Amino acid sequence: MPEFDTVVVGAGMAGATAARLLTDAGQRVVLLEARTRVGGRMHTDRAAGFPVDLGASWIHGIERSPLWDLVQALGIPTVEFTVGSFQAGGRPIADFDGTGRRMSAAESERWVSEVAMADRAVEREIARSSPGDTYREVTERALDGLERLEDAMDPERIDEIREFFRHRVEEQCGAWIGDLDAHGLDEDAIDGDEVIFPRGYDELPTRIAAGLDVRLSHVVNRVERGADGVRVDTDRGAFTAEQVVVTVPLGVLKAGGIVFDPPLPDDVAGPIDRLGMGIFNKIFLQFPERFWEEGVYAIRALGESGEHWHSWYDVSAISGRPTLLTFAAGPLGRRMQTLSDDEVVRDVARALGSLYGDIPAPDAQWITRWAQDPYTLGSYSYLANGSSHADHDALSGPVDGVLHFAGEATWGAEPATVGGAYASGVRAAERILGRPVDLTAFAEGVRHGGA
Repeated sequence: MPEFDTVVVGAGMAGATAARLLTDAGQRVVLLEARTRVGGRMHTDRAAGFPVDLGASWIHGIERSPLWDLVQALGIPTVEFTVGSFQAGGRPIADFDGTGRRMSAAESERWVSEVAMADRAVEREIARSSPGDTYREVTERALDGLERLEDAMDPERIDEIREFFRHRVEEQCGAWIGDLDAHGLDEDAIDGDEVIFPRGYDELPTRIAAGLDVRLSHVVNRVERGADGVRVDTDRGAFTAEQVVVTVPLGVLKAGGIVFDPPLPDDVAGPIDRLGMGIFNKIFLQFPERFWEEGVYAIRALGESGEHWHSWYDVSAISGRPTLLTFAAGPLGRRMQTLSDDEVVRDVARALGSLYGDIPAPDAQWITRWAQDPYTLGSYSYLANGSSHADHDALSGPVDGVLHFAGEATWGAEPATVGGAYASGVRAAERILGRPVDLTAFAEGVRHGGA
């Protein structure tokens, strides 16, 4: 007889959710995690005396969000911050033009309206795109159309919008615009405000996992399916169960970090091969004094002035100290990982100095390198050219009725988000139980401290 009803691999948001729901339903469940902590890509550093979210930071849109409902039910505090998904406007942004000059409020308003017009043109091109078209190709066709209008924008502004689209893809997907499928941002709408977490985002998976049978520092290397169920091999021994839920990031699956025996069928192996794993790194710089405008959510350099480092987000509210967050994603994220921390900080500070003049040297920094992390090998999934939205959901399985996959890469309606990871964990549990779960009861159980 197997030791467990279900083994869950990976204690991130998807794994913790699935394990908790199954445990609460009376199953014998073990949650295996390679790291020395739960949370996965939800990783909060509190060493400085305040939380720094090195992984996930935002809920991107709280309207009609089951994740937001859970956060509210648990009484976890949040702070509204509604430019977390690279929007042209929506909240006060300090915009700088291609020469590094601060734009006036009227100029910024015009910029936002021009981006909106270009976005509508891109949407039209996506609607008539052909299989195999990249997001770069549809944006170029849209911009070419704008240049041919009788009252066309000047070429310099078109170039700034072109750069804006490139950076948006990098920040949203962690990929070069030419690698993203034309439909790669179809699911990227934001419903309602966005929020961040003043106590750290990892409070959520930590509370969900409270009371579970969690085995940390267990690196899974093999999953074997047989007539008697499944066997999961780790560097600390094997575990047997009737079912298994694998929630490791797509980057680990693509690299063959876990051997599946028998090999995965094409229905699942194909999506793993076709979907992309993006690179998205964070650089937090804390300064001894504030040198940027009060009341702005973000600083944004457009066009040539923001060719590399282009957006900084004011996250001072979390620490109470002047702090800016910028991102290195896609090709820049890959190149950044070859540099030392000091080189990265100097490069970012140089770019900020080109906008604000002499600025104080940062007195603290936090820098991530997610693609070098052996347990992620990237940041989150994206719709690579040649893949489709259906690939996300097809990746979830099940395989032979005993092997299930969960995680943000398996949720087609909201990939690359914590909300997607949460929903996928619920789906995996419901498939194993053969019935819907009561998320209100789930939240109530978590609120009262675990199983």
